[in-house]
Amino acid sequence: MGQRGEGQATTDGVDPSGSATEIFVAQRNLLFTVAYELLGSAADAEDVLQETWLRWVGVDLAKVRDQRAYLVRMVSRQALDRLRVLGRRRESYVGPWLPEPLLTAPDVAEDVELAESVSMAMLLVLETLGPTERAVFVLREVFGLAYDEIADAVEKSPAAIRQIAYRARAHVAARRPRGVVSPAETRAALLAFQHALETGDLQGLLDILAPDVVALSDGGGVARALPRPVVGADKVARLMAGGWWRREGGRTTELVEINGGPALLVRVNGEVDGVVAVRVENGLVTGAYHVRNPEKLSRVERETAIRR
Repeated sequence: MGQRGEGQATTDGVDPSGSATEIFVAQRNLLFTVAYELLGSAADAEDVLQETWLRWVGVDLAKVRDQRAYLVRMVSRQALDRLRVLGRRRESYVGPWLPEPLLTAPDVAEDVELAESVSMAMLLVLETLGPTERAVFVLREVFGLAYDEIADAVEKSPAAIRQIAYRARAHVAARRPRGVVSPAETRAALLAFQHALETGDLQGLLDILAPDVVALSDGGGVARALPRPVVGADKVARLMAGGWWRREGGRTTELVEINGGPALLVRVNGEVDGVVAVRVENGLVTGAYHVRNPEKLSRVERETAIRR
């Protein structure tokens, strides 16, 4: 991911003379995106926005030079506090934890860096960072905040932020997909994956799955899901070509845009049952992420606006 540049952390067209409400509404999509990338949960991101709003209305706007940067710092502080709490909760989560999927507009994919940053695969990589490292990486690499602005948001010195940013970049670089994968390449692999799933074609699955593919399934202890990751093309293909995927009748899949990239919206007898997103490298599926937890499916039929 590249940087927008420190000089671009400005009001971005917000009227400095506007009311607190107008300013907040103008930046709301950006603030939601920041909170979501830090938390991986739309519900928690909305709570953070509410907390930020309550603090924002008490701010003396005459003393705020850069409203956008100020709001981003505010929302980052609130999200970081919540992230530390959520980390403890996720330790007791039933089965694998996956980010909450969002139905996004097709134009999100046009901003390659933004689309990658909100993808299921990248959000899972961000989960492997500590809370402060995650905040520093997201604010610097995705939203282009200056080191001193990030230092203010996470309450550390600019020198410490530079060191944390360096470690976080190295950590992410070692775990992110190699090279840029176009939406067309992802869509082609996903369509082959979809056809093999729907027909129970074992060989078709073996042809599209990478040898070291990892399948994760999140049911949150509520919906039926894999209790642990399944690794390896043979195991994943046999699992999906067998009864597990096609156990419930009336299952249909539809190609949609989830988190900035192609994914499958799964319905059973017309009702939303889950989302399947994939990570693709060299034309093969290296990660399959199946979200079935009903608490995470409220935003897969209506678009969520995200921006940076």
